Amino acid sequence: MHMSSTPSGPESGPKKRLLSGVKPTGRPHIGNYFGAMKQNIDLANTGEYQSYIFIADYHALTTVKDKDALSQSAYEIAASYIACGLDISKAALFRQSSVPEHTELAWVFNNVVTMPYLMRAHAFKDHEAKDKEVNVGLFDYPVLMAADILMYQADIVPVGQDQKQHIEYARDIAGF
Repeated sequence: MHMSSTPSGPESGPKKRLLSGVKPTGRPHIGNYFGAMKQNIDLANTGEYQSYIFIADYHALTTVKDKDALSQSAYEIAASYIACGLDISKAALFRQSSVPEHTELAWVFNNVVTMPYLMRAHAFKDHEAKDKEVNVGLFDYPVLMAADILMYQADIVPVGQDQKQHIEYARDIAGF
């Protein structure tokens, strides 16, 4: 599969791949910095990893419906990563929507993943328990995340506890 973005730099053999995505759902703040950005910047800047950091604008569509706000937030996140010290000569920083293979691979996975399997996802069950209407994007979120991870054959995917189940889904989908 062709990848559009590849970090530059000297190659000293195969490096482990680091992948991290951040949803542009609002203005970046100090919590974002300490919660994810600092860790991603520190790991990417070591040069030990082939690092891919993306702005997960497709994932944000599950909640953000304002196109202009989404675009503004994506630019602010990219600017924040660079301003906080991400060395873009050691990491690819890009918008998820700029790489069509993310959604193409998710579509392929959608044809092997079953609805009962996805109905076990915590986010889906939480919305359902609260009698909230669930959009298909939220229901299918774990499949898109699996596509993100598996497309880059990521070895390291730093996530919060809330995303742990999605990592497990990616592992399972890889075995289908």
